Amino acid sequence: MGIFSKKLGIDLGTANTLVFLPGKGVVLNEPSVVAVSEQDNKILAIGFEAKDMIGKTPDSIITYCPMKDGVIADYRVTEAMLRYFISKAMGKFNFFKPDVMVSVPAGVTSTERRAVIEAALRAGAKNAYVVKEPILAAIGAGIPIYESKGYMVVDIGGGTTDVAVISLGGIVASTSVKFAGNKIDAAIADYIKKTFNLAIGDRTAEEVKIKIGAAVPLEEELRVTIKGRDYIQGLPRSAQVGTNEIVKAIDAELKQIIKAIKDVLQETPPELASDIIDHGIIMTGGSSQLRNLTDLVYRKTGVKATLAEDPLFCVVKGTGIALEHLDVYKKTVLSKK
Repeated sequence: MGIFSKKLGIDLGTANTLVFLPGKGVVLNEPSVVAVSEQDNKILAIGFEAKDMIGKTPDSIITYCPMKDGVIADYRVTEAMLRYFISKAMGKFNFFKPDVMVSVPAGVTSTERRAVIEAALRAGAKNAYVVKEPILAAIGAGIPIYESKGYMVVDIGGGTTDVAVISLGGIVASTSVKFAGNKIDAAIADYIKKTFNLAIGDRTAEEVKIKIGAAVPLEEELRVTIKGRDYIQGLPRSAQVGTNEIVKAIDAELKQIIKAIKDVLQETPPELASDIIDHGIIMTGGSSQLRNLTDLVYRKTGVKATLAEDPLFCVVKGTGIALEHLDVYKKTVLSKK
């Protein structure tokens, strides 16, 4: 092994990709977006640069999100994206191939898992390991996953919500649903279209969610001015929207997330269910930061929910910890080749 074995943990998300260097922490957090030129299929930009182009590109440039619902939708583009993120994170140590650990959604098929490993190896990894997201989220949130106690993790990202009950280092019951941050943004855009006849882009919808969105109505509403294009006149226009309208707008999406949590609770063995009542539900992932989401979960399930520290970084921190202690976590690591 020696001094030159570099290790990298990658949380390859639908919306963002994060890279963790043991000893350094999170060294990179960029959008999972790639801009490609249509004529010669060349990759023009990756990450932040590419995200800035979304909704603003001439026809000759296409912006791709190569990860759809947490799995690889476009293999070639994902590989290019991984290569870029790996070399950017490695910096001057680029001639040493790193050991790379990549997170995958809990519901990943063996074919999808192999695709991730292949992409990582071809993008310059010496060894590639994949671990299921809820386990990494749990490790990153500081849950002692090897105890014979049950813990429930709800990881809400951009593309997927993973719900899992973890005990003795493995997943006892889990589900993965394609309702998460992106669907919430889409519901907001849809609502604004129907209510105000205003067309807004995904990025604006996401800003509205972050600035004023909530899971349950607030007594003191927050308000924001949205700017978009009037559907009828085709001209730019702005309108005011308040939190409680957004709560209604995203209700259906949140119901699906709650349903996923309830489904997993119903499959949980009674011994572990009592543990979950004691420890509560731990929420991780960027979209779990929606205001009062933990309250909504408590109201609908009767189990108290808490937000993990740095929810956006739980999975990638988990990759870092698992890489540092591969011997401890080897039961959990799915495969090398």
